[in-house]
Amino acid sequence: MSERLGDKLSRLRRLAGLTQEELAEKSAVSVDVIRKLEQKRKGSARLPTLHALAGGLGVELTTLLGDPPGVPSTGEADPPQLVAVRRAVHPRMFAPPEESDGAEALTSELLRAEIADAWSLYHSAEFPQLLNLLPGILADARLTASQGADGGQAALGKAFQLAGHLSIRLGKLDLALAALERAIAAAEDSGDPLLVPMVCNSLAWAYQRSNRLDDAKGIALYAADELEREGLTHDASGLRVWGGLVMSAATSYARLDKYDDADQMMRKAEQAAGRLAKMPPAEGDGRLLSVFSKSSVRIERVRLAVQHGHPGDALKLAKGMRLSKDTPPSWRTWLLLDVARAHTDLGHAAEAVKALESLRRVAPTWMRHHTLAVAVVTDLWALTNKPEGLRPLAEFLGVAD
Repeated sequence: MSERLGDKLSRLRRLAGLTQEELAEKSAVSVDVIRKLEQKRKGSARLPTLHALAGGLGVELTTLLGDPPGVPSTGEADPPQLVAVRRAVHPRMFAPPEESDGAEALTSELLRAEIADAWSLYHSAEFPQLLNLLPGILADARLTASQGADGGQAALGKAFQLAGHLSIRLGKLDLALAALERAIAAAEDSGDPLLVPMVCNSLAWAYQRSNRLDDAKGIALYAADELEREGLTHDASGLRVWGGLVMSAATSYARLDKYDDADQMMRKAEQAAGRLAKMPPAEGDGRLLSVFSKSSVRIERVRLAVQHGHPGDALKLAKGMRLSKDTPPSWRTWLLLDVARAHTDLGHAAEAVKALESLRRVAPTWMRHHTLAVAVVTDLWALTNKPEGLRPLAEFLGVAD
């Protein structure tokens, strides 16, 4: 099992040469919270607290939390599949160009379908399969773009954006930023007015993972404002991209501990999602657009309420939710985890276990490597009266005594 939050906090604090009191002063987090985390009387903390602790320690948030869903950290060199993705994003430098293998570029239509299918794998958390496919997808997109095919640059931008997203999920922020920089360049050459703001949304997420919250908020708001200024929010495609950016900005506000500002932005997004539901569907393959709908906005509102100390509000928002058919599996799994966290915070242990059992059924691999899932089960396992069904979950995640 990966290192627990309390052990990691203690180790990083000692490496920084700080006492608990000194870290409390540098991070503006109470000594009591730091002590409870290090003594493992608390298995998790709110995201603003974790961002503050990371800032006080002088490390990125991912250093404190560990890897996000994807591949567990083993300390070993990158696996061959990830090396292949790195090579696809970063071609060899100071080397003669590779000879053509005689392959022809795919048609734009086939290439877009290939990339859309890959995005579906991403949203289903099929990361190992996507790792194997992504180098070939990037090669196809590069070839198509280099031959000047219609839509080639747009396809290349979406392929690099996907590489950026997968790299974030795997905790490889250096590779993510490199891929997203290339995605921006291709998007600017594509002539697609929605592609640059979509990649900006991905950059905002990368900045959030790097604890660059002001940068994340700024780029999301800038891109959203640009869409409005250019009159691109009057159809379904543009409104979906705008809505995704607004939700991203709200997340950054919340992690800056400005929950009221975040909630106001999410309500604005929810109103826009209501307008979107009355519009004709977006043209083309919707899998290549930002995730934005009534369901995604509500899921994000639940997430923010949980993360920022409003578990009762989160459960009210989640009660009776009907998810639209286009809600990606990754968003559905987030909802189950957040419901489990909210029930845990309110002392509803049996209800938390039910949500976690559902999560294990629909996304076992995702659950095993998610730090929040481990933290919730750890908190439940510390209870004197352990609810029925908890032991199999604790053994599955490696937190049982």
